[in-house]
Amino acid sequence: MSRLTLIETSGFPDYALVDSGHGRKLERFGRFTFDRPEPQALWSQKLAPEVWLRADAAFKAEKADEEAEGGRWQYVRQLPKTWPVEVMGVTALCRLMSFRHLGIFPEQLPHWQWMVERMGIVLGERPRVLNLFAYTGAASLIAAKAGAEVTHVDASKKAIQWAKENQAASKLMEAPIRWILDDARKFVAREVRRGKTYHVILVDPPKFGRGPEGEVWDLFTHLAPLMRDCAALLAPRHASLVLTVYAIRASALAFEQLARECLAERGGSFDTGELAIRAVGGNAVPTSLFTRWTC
Repeated sequence: MSRLTLIETSGFPDYALVDSGHGRKLERFGRFTFDRPEPQALWSQKLAPEVWLRADAAFKAEKADEEAEGGRWQYVRQLPKTWPVEVMGVTALCRLMSFRHLGIFPEQLPHWQWMVERMGIVLGERPRVLNLFAYTGAASLIAAKAGAEVTHVDASKKAIQWAKENQAASKLMEAPIRWILDDARKFVAREVRRGKTYHVILVDPPKFGRGPEGEVWDLFTHLAPLMRDCAALLAPRHASLVLTVYAIRASALAFEQLARECLAERGGSFDTGELAIRAVGGNAVPTSLFTRWTC
């Protein structure tokens, strides 16, 4: 029987969850503070209203449903177009996006640390890391800095360009990173046919999305075949995979059982649960589901 795990982080020097509550979260990214929607913050805010009002910008959703992506930022003061956030020795350039994100997901820190630990057990060859739905590349750059050959796959040309800007800001221009603009399912299927293998695979899919040629991605339809192909890409020894899912209304147990089915022939062990960020002296905000496998 599975036992679900809660993995928390309090952030890192350039990021902190300052407070949360009443459907909002107050966060510091670098030297700036932001007020964003967080539907799962059902509790009361701990800090005084004037602290929240000092945020540099606040995101206001277009619809009453705070989970809807559309909306706009309301600026309290002038902000630069981009600014740096340092994490695990690499630089991510943050910017305010129309869909409320800033270009980095700090709750992933425990997975990045786990990835580097797993890379460290690979002997006799350079670790190979496949990062699917890789967005702006924080995990790719951390892996490359730690000595891996990285294949970074994303369907968004803008996201890959942003990742390359982060690569330059991190002074990792000579790092062995392949930047692949492609539909994740198509790319993984081709890698299986080529007989490629990877020591660490990161799978971080959206609920819905489109590939560069209009391919449709639906988490509940397409994740299972993708995971089966990912299982075929795992190296014979010292292999690891982490699946992160932001469809928080789903069940972590469901995703673990899919992973167990896809990896049944490999044995190994699983760790499954939720990721969360905790404010200092405050509540933890759940962010995503995960299942991790090692062999």
